Amino acid sequence: MHIADITMFYAPASGGVRTYLDAKHHRLGTHPGIRHSLLIPGARSGEHDGVHTVASPAVPFGKGYRFPVRLAPWCKALRRLQPDLIEVGDPYLTAWAALDARRQWDVPVIGFYHSDLPLLASNRMGTWCTPNVEAYVRKLYGHFDRVLAPSQVIADKLMRLRVRNVHVQPLGVDLHTFTPAARDPGLRAELGIAADTHLLIFAGRGAKEKNLPVLLRCMQHLGERYHLLLVGSSMPTAVPDNVTVVDQFCPAAQVARLMASADALLHAGDQETFGLVLLEAMACGLPVVAVAAGAFSEIVTPECGLLCAPGDPRAMASAVAELLRHDPKRLGRQARRHVEQQYSWDRVVDSLLHHYRAVVAGQAPLRAHG
Repeated sequence: MHIADITMFYAPASGGVRTYLDAKHHRLGTHPGIRHSLLIPGARSGEHDGVHTVASPAVPFGKGYRFPVRLAPWCKALRRLQPDLIEVGDPYLTAWAALDARRQWDVPVIGFYHSDLPLLASNRMGTWCTPNVEAYVRKLYGHFDRVLAPSQVIADKLMRLRVRNVHVQPLGVDLHTFTPAARDPGLRAELGIAADTHLLIFAGRGAKEKNLPVLLRCMQHLGERYHLLLVGSSMPTAVPDNVTVVDQFCPAAQVARLMASADALLHAGDQETFGLVLLEAMACGLPVVAVAAGAFSEIVTPECGLLCAPGDPRAMASAVAELLRHDPKRLGRQARRHVEQQYSWDRVVDSLLHHYRAVVAGQAPLRAHG
């Protein structure tokens, strides 16, 4: 079976979608009888090790992202590959290229709904656009043979839009990179903080929906015995004295070192469709404190951390203090076991193959000629 993934959500410093695609590409390459191709935007068209780039213009100030503007090159690339199944990873031009392939030679197409498009649009343009964006999502995802959602909360949103055949498919975590063994006992000294200071961490983009001001006010409530490490691009520059900023994209191994050396992960984002960074921290043996919103309630069990009210710095500070009073190392060990049992990439890929085989079995593709 030849599976092709197609998406524009792939850049040098991109997040969860690239992590998912890279993990899938690596693991599918070891499965007998499976061929995996990945189609992504690039500075020029080419191919290396099953990764096919289609020349696309760069997004200005887009941190390496490229936005496809011409349908024909993507349709041509898919026609050349002739996959048995296509998975779409974004709701833009590449999705319509996949649906054109479906029309041309009846290849089944799965849509993975990674982002809550109506919510993203309303955040940037206001709620006036929500009905139109919802109608677009309903139309586009209504064409797919199966729709995958990373969490139940997102699946429910799609079903409320009357999108059919929606299945929950969580993402996974690299248990070898994100591990308690990545801990660096010297990190506190490197940061210039006392050995008995409670070290907290947040890793990710400094986007508006991450609600970083809540974390900063939380740290003001917690005081000098607590220290927060903010890791990622577009981080704030004006921060309390008990906050250190690493304002750059960091490779996974570096993030794992910082996470495994901390006491807990904090996350105030209330619009997450999944929450991969929580899994990465839990895999490093960290308990988490997050808000009871988005998909977090599906990931954070009482054995792994605490949830608090969204948008409330004082509530988050109280949750941090409570968590650190109740044997955080034990919670961290439980968190690691939880992700080992539920969120390994091998488990995720096995589940994906179940979806793929079910869809392919339900639709025998008619091959195009010429």
